[in-house]
Amino acid sequence: MPESAPWEYTLYIPNDVRAVTVARRTLRLILTMHGLIRLTDTAELLAAELVSNAVRHTKGPAALRVRWSAGVLRIGAWDADPEPPEPPGELDLLREAEAEEGRGLALVRACADLWGWQPSARHGNRGKYVWCALAAA
Repeated sequence: MPESAPWEYTLYIPNDVRAVTVARRTLRLILTMHGLIRLTDTAELLAAELVSNAVRHTKGPAALRVRWSAGVLRIGAWDADPEPPEPPGELDLLREAEAEEGRGLALVRACADLWGWQPSARHGNRGKYVWCALAAA
């Protein structure tokens, strides 16, 4: 049974492609410990796409934030690039199956209940925060 009290975790990430694996494993542990195992597979996919974009498309630090409140899991990635993300296109599974890149936000849009982005600053660095939400119900 998931906890009803809100909680939040932030994982600060260096600009390193291995951070995607660290973020996925950390998120799995957090969700397991909070009784939200049924959200884990989808949440891991979403976090991996958000963190991957933050690490691949910027040169600075990044952060993964995971927050639970009112039955909704919010996953977001902050990065040091203030430019908005490219709008996601339609997810074409046949074409995307062989694509090496370019499907991240389309997957986020397809799998999350909500998603968005906003300009943000962290520790004096300008950047953006790209987020998505999964309802527990």
